[in-house]
Amino acid sequence: MSWFGKVIGGVLGFSLAGGPIGAIIGAVLGHQLDKKTEDYQERYAPGDQERVQAAFFTATFSVMGHIAKADGKVTQNEIRHAENVMQRMGLDQDARKFAIDLFQQGKASDFDLEAVLRQFKQECQRRRNLMQMFLEVQITMALADGTIHNHERAILHRVGKHLGFAGFMIDQLIKMVQAQQGFHRHSQGHAGGHGGTYQEAPSGPSVEQAYQVLGVKSSDDEKTVKRAYRRLMSQHHPDKLVAKGLPEEMIKMATEKTQEIKSAYELIKKSKGW
Repeated sequence: MSWFGKVIGGVLGFSLAGGPIGAIIGAVLGHQLDKKTEDYQERYAPGDQERVQAAFFTATFSVMGHIAKADGKVTQNEIRHAENVMQRMGLDQDARKFAIDLFQQGKASDFDLEAVLRQFKQECQRRRNLMQMFLEVQITMALADGTIHNHERAILHRVGKHLGFAGFMIDQLIKMVQAQQGFHRHSQGHAGGHGGTYQEAPSGPSVEQAYQVLGVKSSDDEKTVKRAYRRLMSQHHPDKLVAKGLPEEMIKMATEKTQEIKSAYELIKKSKGW
């Protein structure tokens, strides 16, 4: 049985009981989850892959809902973006309903963001690349309207700092995700992106965008650019992320990101004649 089946069946839900993530799962399932026997705790301890997958999925969609409601109103672009994420994950009807209910939980006025992030970090057991992927997904939610407003940026900084990222690293990730979205739109040769706003796009991505995707400068030498490229590819490698606890449904998103990173690197190499 997959991690999702075990959540629905209550096994992982009971294991996560006693914390905010378990409480959210219980609310979505429609019943109170109390700590069960020690067997559940031993079998599904923090750091167990299926438990991490359940926590990642739960935190992802609930925090997305919280960010969407940050300014008091959820826009159609934000709803479309959430639906686009679910579509790209290939969720079946039950998993889609579960994700929607989690999104609604995150919109609630009593949603405890700090508590959810605290438990999520505990479940991840220092899996930094996994936490970075989580933060990048939240950045795409904040960008659903085409720009990040001050209140959304403030929440992203709260999320990032709770997960152990310094402020300058959060700002750097925001710039990189913005660049990746623009690079994706332009490389597709049409308007539109991953569920955000729709604008007229040029025929192809620029070299400057490619540098931003890798988080490097045009003045950097070949060794520096290659090092940044290899680091990003390692951080977003789908198999590595799934092994660390990324839900398998999100492997397509991770694959798309590595493809964009590789395309940006190839464009830089071509422009430099490397």
